[in-house]
Amino acid sequence: MDGYCQLLAAEDPAWSYVSGKLQSGYGVASGRAVDSPYPEGTIVLQMPHFQKLGLDLSPYYPGTLNISIAPAQFQMIQPQWTFPLVHWYPASCPETFSFSPCRVKYGDHRAAGLIYYPHPETKPDHFQNPSIIEILAPLIPRMEMGVAVTLGVLSQQVEIFEPEL
Repeated sequence: MDGYCQLLAAEDPAWSYVSGKLQSGYGVASGRAVDSPYPEGTIVLQMPHFQKLGLDLSPYYPGTLNISIAPAQFQMIQPQWTFPLVHWYPASCPETFSFSPCRVKYGDHRAAGLIYYPHPETKPDHFQNPSIIEILAPLIPRMEMGVAVTLGVLSQQVEIFEPEL
């Protein structure tokens, strides 16, 4: 853990901090992928379903930040929200989603967001790298691929760990 992450963790022990880098995603969540079956993006399509279930995603940009924490990985252990088998699109199978509050620091910018976690066991045709955490956050200006970020997660909800080799 770098010095900044250690300082943050000492200030608030409920949070764990990890350094990461912004990576390109598939572009499906935001609707930017040319070959996506969801041209408006999956987040826009899913928002009304989560709203009905009690989670308002309207404060967040309708796409995800994909933050690589490699070589570390993460595991959702007790997320604040879990919605089992949400049937959010007529031509797709229901999926389970979990969300947990997070904090993103990029340069002088700080944002509160949510970890967006579509459970892989309900998405068998889609591989997600276990070192990539998808984040919903307000639009953060001037973020570019490869920039360094600091990600804060609630320690009781999300575990950050180094995988055994």
